[in-house]
Amino acid sequence: MAVRPSLSALDVMRDASVIPVIVLHDVAHAVPLAQALVAGGIRMLEITLRTPQALACMQAIAAEVPEAVVGAGTVRNADDAKAAARAGARFAVSPGYTPTVGQACRDEGLSLLPGVATGSEIMQAQEDGFHQLKFFPAMQAGGLAMLKAWAGPFTDAVFCPTGGVTAQNAPEFLQLPNVVCVGGSWLAPNDLIARGEWAQITELARQSVSLRA
Repeated sequence: MAVRPSLSALDVMRDASVIPVIVLHDVAHAVPLAQALVAGGIRMLEITLRTPQALACMQAIAAEVPEAVVGAGTVRNADDAKAAARAGARFAVSPGYTPTVGQACRDEGLSLLPGVATGSEIMQAQEDGFHQLKFFPAMQAGGLAMLKAWAGPFTDAVFCPTGGVTAQNAPEFLQLPNVVCVGGSWLAPNDLIARGEWAQITELARQSVSLRA
């Protein structure tokens, strides 16, 4: 029997203007980074499954930073979804969409933001019950113009554009009625993480909270 998600994808999207896209190479950085982001008002943390340390980082944050909501990014198959759920993730973000990934996330109780870049992919995700979607890679796949075009045929879909979104262009995306939040890596830059400059990351988080005009 499927486990009901403890929060919806819309809950994840509405929590703040930005979901940070985080790549971690050292488990020792996980907890202080999460604490810094939470202190700046960002609770939904997408830890991408792009490094061998990602799952251990999720476990550390889930165990030691209860104010944070751990999510898994770069979820590409059922095994990724299962591993993320075991590591304490409560939501998942995928770079694309397949029915297998969608069902695996339902089975594991993970709210899913599936990645889409075309109208056909939106239709497939919606056919399976997903209406809160990640637009990826946003800038390369058409950016603002594509989202405006989709607003006509897909009135029941909302998006989190990710990929090429920056602190500078995020406000333009956030002004669109079918955009609830954006995803971005600028909140957790590798150089600041490596130097342990947590106060600067907190400030970046604070600034991002007020990006919506």
